[in-house]
Amino acid sequence: MAPHKFAVGQKVHFSPDRQQLHSGQGWFNIVRLLPEAANVLQYRVKSEVDGHERVVREDQLARP
Repeated sequence: MAPHKFAVGQKVHFSPDRQQLHSGQGWFNIVRLLPEAANVLQYRVKSEVDGHERVVREDQLARP
């Protein structure tokens, strides 16, 4: 598997899937690099707005 595209502390934009729209999109900071699940790399991210943390897939993230 390829290495993670994003680094801890990096600011990213999160775009949820349709079924996750309640999760809210926006700007997040990478808190932790997580191992892959179902051949997709994952991250723990923290919202800049409310401080809520969640686990997201790499394909849901984009650079600013």
